[in-house]
Amino acid sequence: MAWTADKVASFIEDNPEMAEALTVLMDASDDGEKALEWKDVKDKNGVDSGRWGRLIQTDLLVDSDDGFKIADPEAVEKALEGDLTVSSSSVDLDDASSGSSWRTEDKVAGVVALAMMAGYYFTPIRSVVGSTIDVVFQPLNNVLPFYAVILAIALLTGLYSTLLQANMVDQSKVKGIQQKMQNINEREKAAKERGDDDALEKIQEEKMDALGDQGEMMKENFRPMAWIMLLTIPAFLWMYWMIRDGHLDTAIEGGMVMPIFGEHGWQEGVGPMPAWIVWYFLCSMGFTQLIRKTLDLDATPT
Repeated sequence: MAWTADKVASFIEDNPEMAEALTVLMDASDDGEKALEWKDVKDKNGVDSGRWGRLIQTDLLVDSDDGFKIADPEAVEKALEGDLTVSSSSVDLDDASSGSSWRTEDKVAGVVALAMMAGYYFTPIRSVVGSTIDVVFQPLNNVLPFYAVILAIALLTGLYSTLLQANMVDQSKVKGIQQKMQNINEREKAAKERGDDDALEKIQEEKMDALGDQGEMMKENFRPMAWIMLLTIPAFLWMYWMIRDGHLDTAIEGGMVMPIFGEHGWQEGVGPMPAWIVWYFLCSMGFTQLIRKTLDLDATPT
């Protein structure tokens, strides 16, 4: 990898602890002129065996006849001069963790959604929710065949699900946690290859601490689910109420011809699920992917 000032700055931004290590190495090597060995810097603050191995692994330190030299001292110097505050990024990640817990309204939305889920088993709840939502969907059902109504509901639920995920999840924070874990795993692998037991012990401690960050990431990802369920469950209950409770004229709309699976009645099984649920999920998954591509939304972390 050919290092430039921009690439070094990006590397330091993703690995803030490396700024201190590179500063020490630049000083110890007379701004990159001299070759270094591990024994030359092992007693200096900011350079531990894990960071030394990481710099070798990423080719920022390259092998030479007399030891290891900084690959591009000029690029490193420029990056360090313009990156005096990179170490704050790790603090920002830790400080942000306190704000990732669910707010009161998120918890209320989740409780209401779970309460409505009881409608799948209790007819009175299903009747109340179904008849209420029928005011919204019945005009659509009057002008469209039922399979098209399900398709329209799948489009609507796919749209707001994607928008909620994209806007409620702090993707930069989630990716920061993922990068932190990736960095720990890479340093652990490098330490194992070197047989450095002291570094491995320290890395294991970091890994245990990082489990708390992963818990925050999971909460961050699941927070939109409360609102998605709050909006989706009523629509699902309405379809259930229409088909299972006899509010759909099955003499006219008893089913549809589904792709791959052929003709099925709405309550007939397609594998382990009724046909109407399979049709809804097929439409929903297709529309969700199309919406993400069309709106260029990064709704899931990579």
